[in-house]
Amino acid sequence: YEMQRSLVGSEMCIRDRCIIQTYKTKQHNKLYRNKHRKGETAMKKYECEPCGYIYDPAVGDPDAGIDPETAFEDIPDDWTCPICGLGKDVFVPVED
Repeated sequence: YEMQRSLVGSEMCIRDRCIIQTYKTKQHNKLYRNKHRKGETAMKKYECEPCGYIYDPAVGDPDAGIDPETAFEDIPDDWTCPICGLGKDVFVPVED
């Protein structure tokens, strides 16, 4: 079964929309399972050594466009501390 690419929005039949939504849901669930496998530790918090700012992946950095649930490793390399403006290289993992 191949969908016609020219059909979009309200022109798509309900069956096509259901197929697309089912695919997206399965992909999301697969990514979620991979991220949260049993036995893996939660995403770590990181502290800016010079100023003490804590990057919490559960919160992200919305002012800089970093969404919640973004691991520190996935933040762009040019991101800077929102308090002191220093780069990622001055951050250290916070031990729980």
